[in-house]
Amino acid sequence: MFQLKDMWTFLWSFLIVFPTVSLIHQLGHAFFAKIFGGTCTFALGRGKKLFCIGPISVHTIYFLDSFCKYTDLKTSNRLTHCLVHLGGVIFNLGSILLINVLIMQDIIKPDVFYYQYAYFSVYFAAFSLLPVNFGNGKYSDGYAAYRILKYKQRIQLEN
Repeated sequence: MFQLKDMWTFLWSFLIVFPTVSLIHQLGHAFFAKIFGGTCTFALGRGKKLFCIGPISVHTIYFLDSFCKYTDLKTSNRLTHCLVHLGGVIFNLGSILLINVLIMQDIIKPDVFYYQYAYFSVYFAAFSLLPVNFGNGKYSDGYAAYRILKYKQRIQLEN
């Protein structure tokens, strides 16, 4: 049962762990855009921009949402565009695998942070893969990948 003492864990998860998962997800998109010759900018959160670090802008409500936009790729085909859209999921799931390997090798100790990170990463990946057209040029990663593979359409996401 959720109790008052659980509020610290909730706040930790909500304000630190979930935004970290979101950042890793966006870095996955950026990584694949970069290796295929494109550039990528992304925003963590909504609201007023607090600061920028390179292509990353952090907004006042940093834990609410994240968004990535990439330019044309030099290596541009269905596979490369699909990998850019699925890069976030690949990074989320890959980071869980890496954490589990590090724990099994006794390089890092099991911790509630890693458990929560894995939980939110699976959650983030699962919902990203659902093929959803949210309207107004907003699509899930799964929907964008589906459209690219099936119809050869390049999907440019809009914020």
